[in-house]
Amino acid sequence: MSDSVQKAAPAQRYISVDVLRGITIAFMIMVNNNGGRGAWAEMRHADWIGLTATDLVFPTFLFVVGASIVFSCQARLAKGAARAEIAWHTLKRAVVLYLFGIVVNSFPLFKLDHMRFYGVLQRIAVCYLVIGLFYLFDRRVWTKVALLLVVLVGYWGLVRWVPVPGAGMPGRDVQFLDKDQNIVAWTDRQLMPYHLYEESPLHNTRDPEGLLSDIPALGTTLLGLLAGLWILGPKTIKEKTLGLAAGAAVCLGSGYLWSIWFPLSKKMWTSSFVLTAAGWSLVALTLAFWLVEQRGWGKGPQKKWLYPWLVFGSNAITAYLISELVPEGLGHIHFMLNGQQTSVMRVYQHFVVNLLPDAGWSAFLYAVSIAFGCFIPVWIMYRKKIFLKV
Repeated sequence: MSDSVQKAAPAQRYISVDVLRGITIAFMIMVNNNGGRGAWAEMRHADWIGLTATDLVFPTFLFVVGASIVFSCQARLAKGAARAEIAWHTLKRAVVLYLFGIVVNSFPLFKLDHMRFYGVLQRIAVCYLVIGLFYLFDRRVWTKVALLLVVLVGYWGLVRWVPVPGAGMPGRDVQFLDKDQNIVAWTDRQLMPYHLYEESPLHNTRDPEGLLSDIPALGTTLLGLLAGLWILGPKTIKEKTLGLAAGAAVCLGSGYLWSIWFPLSKKMWTSSFVLTAAGWSLVALTLAFWLVEQRGWGKGPQKKWLYPWLVFGSNAITAYLISELVPEGLGHIHFMLNGQQTSVMRVYQHFVVNLLPDAGWSAFLYAVSIAFGCFIPVWIMYRKKIFLKV
């Protein structure tokens, strides 16, 4: 049968994945607008080595992207779409996501001399493109497991055994996983000098979404894809729940064990971080799957508790763009107050973070207020059945 008419079995809609996507994007908005210095430690990224709840947000979103690749590809094939058509759509979507990422990084001034070309949406675009095309043209499970091992072990070998020009061999001439003297940061400084996230006009350092750390990020997406394949498999709902839980245990155990030799670092996206973060993503997915698919929350009266997350999850990229562009835009609307120049966003933040006596709770209130502000437009879209697809 020709590729243009070959059809796949229709994919069932799993609301639990949509719920996890919604929870993740809501938390991402909150930690990206955490209220500043008073925010709790778990609402901030680890400085370099270590793990906080905030460090788990981005990899969980990439994990969901991987799972969604399975569902969307299966659905399009079931409708009779040709693989070439899906591949072209995947490429176009990745390009649009990448361009959106540059807009988010540069808005509203778009200064080319320090424009950042790496970023969150850019990493999503790269992982979505590579893993999406890989799955589209090869849906065998063992090849996905093989690639997962290659990217995780290969990245460890790259970081551990490739000498850093001007510094030497990691672990011998320079500290292993040194913040600045590592092959990942060195590569980004050569490719994108003064276009990196962590830099100043006089000091060009590193980028947490740099080129080489895209390699292990592919592993994060692959683990999500494998979870999606498991969910779409022939097992019963209860067996699928148990399988997800077992996967969580394996990832957490192997991730924390490997971290003894290859420490957890979100900013380096270390291989141990990939496994550990995927383990926690699987914990969240297992809980959502158990409640929604096994216990029936997706169809019964309990579905009302899922409503906010379904709203966020239905237009996740739109919510993210709003959360980045609106506060940034308001931050550039300046006026004079008490003889000093300030901005709309700064005044609002100052007002909210001083409402409560406890700094942590005040910062949390600010984060929740930003998330709620982003919820309103996507809620209106949800009510009107407007779902923006890149």
